[in-house]
Amino acid sequence: MIYHSTRNTKLTATASEAILKGIAPDGGLYVPDDIPKLDKSFTKLAKLDYPHLAYEVMKLFIDDFTPEELMDAINNAYNTKNFDHEDITCLVEADGAYYLELFHGRTIAFKDMALSILPYLMMTSARKCGVKEDIVILTATSGDTGKAALAGFDSVPGTGIVVFYPKDGVSPVQERQMVTQAGENTHVIGIRGNFDDAQREVKKAFTDETLAKKMLEAGYRFSSANSINIGRLVPQIAYYVYAYTRLCPKEINFVVPTGNFGNILAAYYAYRMGVPIHKLICASNDNKVLYDFFKTGVYDRNREFILTSSPSMDILISSNLERLIAELAGEETAGLMKQLSDKGRYELPANSRSSEALQLFEGEFASEAEMSARIKELYEKEGYILDPHTAVASAAYEKYKKETGDDTCTVIASTASPYKFTRAVLTSIDAKYSSMEDFALFDELNKLSQVPVPKAIKDIISAPVKHNTVCDKDKLIEEIEKIYL
Repeated sequence: MIYHSTRNTKLTATASEAILKGIAPDGGLYVPDDIPKLDKSFTKLAKLDYPHLAYEVMKLFIDDFTPEELMDAINNAYNTKNFDHEDITCLVEADGAYYLELFHGRTIAFKDMALSILPYLMMTSARKCGVKEDIVILTATSGDTGKAALAGFDSVPGTGIVVFYPKDGVSPVQERQMVTQAGENTHVIGIRGNFDDAQREVKKAFTDETLAKKMLEAGYRFSSANSINIGRLVPQIAYYVYAYTRLCPKEINFVVPTGNFGNILAAYYAYRMGVPIHKLICASNDNKVLYDFFKTGVYDRNREFILTSSPSMDILISSNLERLIAELAGEETAGLMKQLSDKGRYELPANSRSSEALQLFEGEFASEAEMSARIKELYEKEGYILDPHTAVASAAYEKYKKETGDDTCTVIASTASPYKFTRAVLTSIDAKYSSMEDFALFDELNKLSQVPVPKAIKDIISAPVKHNTVCDKDKLIEEIEKIYL
């Protein structure tokens, strides 16, 4: 399997090299030359537990690992030490759809499904590529990636990690999870700006040749734990294959709450591998840049940035969309990405808009009010409680069904535990909770949901703050230099 940059097909890498580099030298993202087809039947895959099914998916993309190396990484990631559900993930039926609960990992968010394994993929890749320097992970987060990456790389020998997050743009629980992170190799920095600012500056650090030279001289090299890293994306494909094999309908829809486009892109790759997907419903919140893109073919980030109760979706530059664009627009991709950088917008070439790939996607969105109403509605109907991101997807799906009448078997990606967003969740159900302290709401949610308070929440209540650095949005490189140089 050979990977190439979305912006230049001549810039190639093996799987190990792509995982290690994180981003291509020209700023593009690594994509496989071809998407492989599953080589086992769904009947056989349905008999496998999650780790062994993940192996059958991942071996096709990461084929320069030996079977033993890959299975060792999988077993180190997907176990009962890292996940509180014996099956790693599960499907729950509620109100005519299935919810794929992806939040049973250490940080109670779907990012654990990939970030539990990424450190093992990365260290094996470093060994295979003969890398002697320590690997420094640079990551921008809109809420969940940060803590999941910190937990994954905490105290891993030969690594360091720096996470940048928007100081006023994450939930209290998300922030507390990050700033209490232990581990001498972990660093967390709040920025005075939004996620897009953090993401832009992290990408700038990756392509800064002077900085890279200084870091190499000091014994370090950069990599990424964001979903721009193919080592993040490939493990996510596995849970869509897993979900299908647990239901095995004739066709299936997936509804995915989407910000950076990585999670739904993984579902698209599952489709390319042979999963019979009817529609991929891309659910946006009030920052509905992706909804507009799928309706018009124009990507335009020139709009107000809105802070919502689903902060991991508060994104106006969806980096992973570039991987889909590269498939649609080919050699024009680099020019389109330059337009996005220079003018904040681009328009798909006319001949791309009727492609099979684009027709698979449907854009939908749910406003803050619609999200909140859906939490209340589903709780009153089923006693099942959603976090705001999943509620955006659920509300978007209800709109889609009403508009289309589509009754295809549907799975909604449930991306976070409601315990990460107790205030938004509980005040949606009853306004009486609005006067309570954030951390007092855990017991109230426990009473309503009958779901035990997760260990991830118990751990942060008494944990001391270890990271309190805040910087301006254009000072990220200076902060990196303070830590390592």
